[in-house]
Amino acid sequence: MERRKADLSILGFGCMRFPKKGNGVDMEETERELAYAIEHGINYFDTAYIYKGNEKVLGSLVAKNHWREQIKIATKIPHYMIKSMEGLDKLFQEQLNRLQTDYVDNYLMHMLPDVYIWSKLIRMGILDWIQEKKSSGQIRNIGFSYHGNTQHFVELLDAYDWDFCQVQYNYMDEFSQAGRAGVEHAEEKGIPVIIMEPLRGGRLVNDLPVKAVEAFQKAEPKRSPAEWGLRWLWNQSGVSVILSGMNSMDMVKENIRIAQNVRVGELTEEDGKLYDRVKHAINEKIKVPCTGCGYCQPCPAGVDIPGAFRCYNARYTDSFFTGMREYMMCTTFRAEQTNASLCKKCGKCEHHCPQNIHIRQELDQVVKHMENPIYKVIAFFARGMFKK
Repeated sequence: MERRKADLSILGFGCMRFPKKGNGVDMEETERELAYAIEHGINYFDTAYIYKGNEKVLGSLVAKNHWREQIKIATKIPHYMIKSMEGLDKLFQEQLNRLQTDYVDNYLMHMLPDVYIWSKLIRMGILDWIQEKKSSGQIRNIGFSYHGNTQHFVELLDAYDWDFCQVQYNYMDEFSQAGRAGVEHAEEKGIPVIIMEPLRGGRLVNDLPVKAVEAFQKAEPKRSPAEWGLRWLWNQSGVSVILSGMNSMDMVKENIRIAQNVRVGELTEEDGKLYDRVKHAINEKIKVPCTGCGYCQPCPAGVDIPGAFRCYNARYTDSFFTGMREYMMCTTFRAEQTNASLCKKCGKCEHHCPQNIHIRQELDQVVKHMENPIYKVIAFFARGMFKK
């Protein structure tokens, strides 16, 4: 299997969705899938402190089968759990114990939202902590995972000499989240990019509208929606690893088959038109025709207008839960909140919108449908948790 940067396999195993048995993980099936993955070239395994029980499962199977030197383990610590470097060290040691290892290959600040939170961690002493862990060999590479807009991603990427980063990216998020511009900026800096949600949690496979399914069925060569989605990513040289939350042997085998037969720049102009048709079919459900161009930014009141509209649309193109989760992560779980209710109705944004969207009116709809009582309670606590 191809390895593009830092000796990382282009397909990574996302460990959040191990196969289940009863109320727990099916250890026998998980071991079988991991063994097959390693045998066929996958060497990147991604877990996190908050993935309940998953670090322990991965650690026990790696130790049992003596896989540690064959693979690279990535795990994450939620930045909002870091109250002191002593506390971080305690959590890190707990992770090493769960993973039954004395080092982590790739260590991430989980869902790091912006430079303000990173600056807060710096003031707490995290730079010295990272240096000490790197010097001792307990951490080989340091990075962060990110949900938010391109501007904040680029600022965060430029704020430190990161070894790698992890972003949500797929053909529907080409101009949102970190986006193509963010991925290409990381590539320019020589920073490996790990991709999460390459198929939006399976929604670009299982929840496609009929017109999108028909477009894929008519396309040549014959490929599944999943394969088209993965190939769109691997077609780009800035993509180092695609994480897939594989939880069946069929999925493991299929994704490995695809990964063994891809190359940068393989997609044709006709393939590009196919993706446009599929995106158009998905976007027929959207509420606001925002393209994410960003001409309306910056907002004097601090509203992330394209981000708010993207999450609002996701409520209808994906699901209510997805839209609300994205809205929380991308506008609220940060030091300077950027949610729609901050709008002061100045109207400056509307003078710059090439789509002639009635932005103020649409932001009212975002507030009405996204900032419900549950949101307000969570936002209240987030203000304290994510303060500068």
